[in-house]
Amino acid sequence: MQNGELKVLSINEAESYLKNKISKNMTDIMKVWEVFKAFGKEQVEGEDEIALLFQCGVYDFTGEEQFYFDLVRHFTIYEGEEYSHMEQLHCEFVFEPTEELHKLETSLMYFDYEGDVEDFYSEVESLEEFRIPLRYRPLRLDVYQKNV
Repeated sequence: MQNGELKVLSINEAESYLKNKISKNMTDIMKVWEVFKAFGKEQVEGEDEIALLFQCGVYDFTGEEQFYFDLVRHFTIYEGEEYSHMEQLHCEFVFEPTEELHKLETSLMYFDYEGDVEDFYSEVESLEEFRIPLRYRPLRLDVYQKNV
């Protein structure tokens, strides 16, 4: 890498990179959101497009209902020119499912060919599904990457 050149992040480095960026702000949703927004614009090696997702709702993934507030970046993996699989990098806040949170559920997707990412971020921030959980303290934040 030459002086002044930026290192392009690889898909394999994405999870640890994001964890390092948010480690000090693990329960502050807005600080994590700001880090995620910046990460959502970063170039990742091998990615032709940026694909993001905001989703939330009450689900029983673990045998116990929880409210999930999930910020996701999608990566499409190719082996040579052939499609291999997709991976998702999640910043997932988990909450006790209050009566108010039980009423919230949404899924909003963004692909960079659809327009400016800032418009997506503004749309997410305008949703009550985004704003209402900000009043609650999350139980935890899980940052993980998995195949889909």
